[in-house]
This record gives sequence, C-alpha cells and structure tokens, in this order.
Amino acid sequence: MSDPYVEVDDEALSEAAEILGTKTKKDTVNAALLEVAKRRRRLRALDELVEMGGAGGDAVRTARPGPGRARARQQSSDGAGSTTT
Repeated sequence: MSDPYVEVDDEALSEAAEILGTKTKKDTVNAALLEVAKRRRRLRALDELVEMGGAGGDAVRTARPGPGRARARQQSSDGAGSTTT
C-alpha cells in the first residue's frame, strides 16, 4: 500500500465519513475509493443489461441515475432540497 500525502477537503471528508460510517481519515478515503470502483462496475453491468434487454432496455436506461441524483437524494433526506424518485 502506498503512503501518499494529499490535501483533502475537510468538509467533503467529514460528509463522506458520515455517509460511509467510517471513523478515520484513512478508512474514509479507502472506503470512498472502493465505492467509486464498485459504482463503475455496477454501471458497466447495467450497460450490459441494457444492451441485452431489447425492448425492455428503454425502461432500464431511463431508470439509470445521473451523477447528481445520489446527491439530490442525500439533500432531500437532510431536508435541504426535494426530489422525486
């Protein structure tokens, strides 16, 4: 494992720790990196399903969340905004 020194946005790190349920900065960064990698794999799998789905692919494609969708849901649950899902 590498031991890089990086400057990190403290507010973003704090929010990520809360969302991920981590206690240390190291655990938060590692969990966030893992989540990004998992998200990419899920999106690729979803794209494969869409390609295989034929007529049903349109329903899957429209259900795929955009990059800001998770943020909007988080803000909605915090009372900072509203969205429909």
